[in-house]
Amino acid sequence: MPTDNTITMSNAQQANEIWEKLSNNERFNSDLAHHRNELTTLFGRSLFFAETCLQHPEWVGAMLVESIPDEPHTFYNYAVAQKLENVKSEDELFRALRLCRHFHMAAITLRDGLNKQTITQSLAQVSALADVLITSAYQWLYTMLSAKHGVPCGEDGPIHMYIMGMGKLGGRELNFSSDIDLIFAYSEKGMTNGEKKPIENQQFFTRLAQKLIQALNKITTDGQVYRVDMRLRPFGESGPLVMHFDAMEDYYQEQGRHWERFAMVKARVINDDSSEDVASLNGILKPFTFRRYLDFTTIDALRSMKHLIATEIRRRRLSNNIKLGAGGIREVEFFAQSFQLIHGGRELELQSKSLLTTLDKLAEFEIVETDVTEQLRTDYLFLRKTEHTLQQCQDRQTQTLPDSEWEKNALIAVLGFSSYDAFMAKLQSTMSRIHGHFNELVEEAKDTHTSEDTLFEACRDAWQLSLDKEEFSTTLTPFISVEEAQGICTQLQEFKTNQRGYRMGQKGEDTLNKLIPEILCVLIKFDPSKANNVLKRIFGVIDAITGRTTYLDLLLENPNVLQQLVKLCDRSEWIANEIKRFPLLLDELLTPLYLQQQNSDITTSKYEYAQELRQTMLRVEHDDVELAMDTWRQFKLCQQLRIAASDISGSLPIANVSDKLTVLAEVLLEHVIEAAWHQVSARFGVPRHLNDGELGFAVIGYGKLGGYELGYGSDLDLVFLHNAPRQSTTDGAKSIEAQQFYIKLAQRIMHLLNTKTLFGQLYETDLRLRPSGNAGLLCCHIDGFERYQQEEAWTWEHQALVRARGICGDISLLSAFNTVRHNILSIHRDQPTLSTEVSEMRAKMRKHLLSASNQKVDLKQCVGGIADIEFMTQYWVLAHANKIESLTEFSDNLRLLDATHNAGIIDEKQSHALQQAYLALREQYHHLTLADTKYAEQTEHLSQMRETVSEYWRALFGSGAESDDSAVHNGAGTDGSNDNNNKGEQ
Repeated sequence: MPTDNTITMSNAQQANEIWEKLSNNERFNSDLAHHRNELTTLFGRSLFFAETCLQHPEWVGAMLVESIPDEPHTFYNYAVAQKLENVKSEDELFRALRLCRHFHMAAITLRDGLNKQTITQSLAQVSALADVLITSAYQWLYTMLSAKHGVPCGEDGPIHMYIMGMGKLGGRELNFSSDIDLIFAYSEKGMTNGEKKPIENQQFFTRLAQKLIQALNKITTDGQVYRVDMRLRPFGESGPLVMHFDAMEDYYQEQGRHWERFAMVKARVINDDSSEDVASLNGILKPFTFRRYLDFTTIDALRSMKHLIATEIRRRRLSNNIKLGAGGIREVEFFAQSFQLIHGGRELELQSKSLLTTLDKLAEFEIVETDVTEQLRTDYLFLRKTEHTLQQCQDRQTQTLPDSEWEKNALIAVLGFSSYDAFMAKLQSTMSRIHGHFNELVEEAKDTHTSEDTLFEACRDAWQLSLDKEEFSTTLTPFISVEEAQGICTQLQEFKTNQRGYRMGQKGEDTLNKLIPEILCVLIKFDPSKANNVLKRIFGVIDAITGRTTYLDLLLENPNVLQQLVKLCDRSEWIANEIKRFPLLLDELLTPLYLQQQNSDITTSKYEYAQELRQTMLRVEHDDVELAMDTWRQFKLCQQLRIAASDISGSLPIANVSDKLTVLAEVLLEHVIEAAWHQVSARFGVPRHLNDGELGFAVIGYGKLGGYELGYGSDLDLVFLHNAPRQSTTDGAKSIEAQQFYIKLAQRIMHLLNTKTLFGQLYETDLRLRPSGNAGLLCCHIDGFERYQQEEAWTWEHQALVRARGICGDISLLSAFNTVRHNILSIHRDQPTLSTEVSEMRAKMRKHLLSASNQKVDLKQCVGGIADIEFMTQYWVLAHANKIESLTEFSDNLRLLDATHNAGIIDEKQSHALQQAYLALREQYHHLTLADTKYAEQTEHLSQMRETVSEYWRALFGSGAESDDSAVHNGAGTDGSNDNNNKGEQ
């Protein structure tokens, strides 16, 4: 155990000031003055303890004399039961729970801060206290609800809700200021036995779960008991709050994922009553978690999880984080859990929830050497003591090393180091050892070059030797042309010159000197004729990561990643620039899923994105808005890269590219809206007119989002709707009108989407298609939206409505929007007038967005281009929907053209020709984006396709509807204007 060390003057001075305030408080027992040295020492080490003493001076004596409990659970159970004995209301329960928590956590801090107990004793106490507070709150609330609704019953009588503690709570290794991960379950469906108000068991336990979460999680004037995280439950935040055993078993058997097996290793029923129900619950979870026979998917899952950990360290630069950084607490946990998943199905003693017990058993079964497990135990406990001390400073959940001198001094005082440098030396050696063991897990073999590899030898000489251009060419010309060799020589010389300005350290230089020959070798093997050109793009990426040696290591140690980088940079300058801007995308090349043929339908794609994002967001705290914003952006960038790489590799059909980009946006929007709702409602409460589970809010997508036609880098055209009654207000302490609430919600959504972080914008958004455009309210009532569309909207706004659809929100509100949309599109319109208005708007749009000075083709705005097909489709819907209801069913052009043909408005030949032209133009449009250019070259095939579209346009609107400007007709591009700059022009 560390020895005490004298605290510094700055800490001592602050401690003495706190002592003066405490000793002058009339509620402080002056007989405790002889404890001044102990207390001031602790005041210099924990502001949490100091503030608790100042708020509750009457507690000091009891905390000083409280001994180390032999049986923590029994001890806290008795103490908490006494405090709750006379509790009569939920408010009294909230207060009693919080005061119990603060008193006992302060007492634990006293013993830890003065090193009167070991870290293992402290972990046991913190965990036991959490168990007791959770179960005590549960029992009180269960009794209260049973008195109101009756006791929930199954076939054999009364049943309970079981609370599973996950993570460190499940392992009885809870850290000091931790949140708690919980999952709720009950045995079977049924009804309560109340005489007056019986309800279904599901309803009873859902209410009980909500009240329990509030009892623990709500911040009152007395603070908070624990932050409660329910995201590990089946289906995550979209799943039911509590689930019966049969449904839970179905979920884990059919949909349980590898990461959920990791989570279940530590799952423990906190309120275990030794009943058959608990045995049944464990019987469901154990076969899912621990497989009797090892399968290869377990090894693959371990590799995947290890990769995720390494990726997060690189992306978040967690060098000062003792939990998540390289060699941190998480890597010890991963080490132990890996062996548990591999061997736990056969060695039942490895199914322990405790990490320390697991390490002992790994040595006992000779799975891991004893000296390794003993060293890991020592190193792990050192990190846990450091973590406890960091958190006890201010009762904050942090694992990041401090910046302030006060916290540094407090840390080394508790840990017994003479200086912070000495502590850091110990910490670095500890984490280095742990990281070494972590890296040895599920290692994969690496390819090496043999001495017969003459190409690699030549590439190494080309980089490492000082050669003039002639010597350089002679070295490489057995493999590439003289012209290519000279171009590469010039680039390498420029790169070496620029390299002198980098501050990368010796390790970075060594890695780079090994990497550059590998790059040259891969380039020449890939395509000798393109090596010089592709090297320019590769060097753009290398320039971006030179200051981050972890990414240089990634390329050096993973030949497949380097090969994929070369292929993608050859095929797409846009991808090369994306990786250059966001080097985190290199991690995606470790598992190039885009090489596999992808035929998943749009529903499956959306489900897969939702599941993957759910898993990713589990590592983000609810209140960490900045990290959530970065995580969403990283997720989008990575998925977008996968889609683009699949696109250019030919493994993803063109029709599916926009589908995937669209549902990706939908999934991200759902997360953003949920986060915005939590943030706004936390401040103002929620509108009073809502029932449980309702938002009274919906998001409508227009344009490419509405038509399932998003491209790379597309913005989102959105309209926000609500259904709040005029007099509705929110129920928060700071109550506002519901209308204002929804406007603030819209503003918050826009902030989360539009804000530029290190990872760029999530999406650029445009709200100008809402009623009255920029002059209108950010969030419109559904009735006002309907009135506007009926009485004020222009024809072009009804055209825009053709491509509009509900994206997310309340089902009832989305249904109301669909009704409004159908009614508006079905209005009887005079066809000659409509034809004139649509064709004039198209001419105006082309005049505004096209320039005769550019002789290349703007595929969207040119005559016979994408917009012409869209305008014809919109005309047919508006002209005929009053008689043909099916025309309002879809919002995408391809299905609208099918519907138009099925209704007999156009023949099959025309429908097929326009669909094929539309697909071909969109495919070329996508590929122009990937090539990082805006305009297409005029080709014979493109001219024929545009002429076919133009013929149908002239047949529908007349020849006068097209521009007379021959340059435009021949394919002039835009002058750089964005077609969204004027929403009045579509």
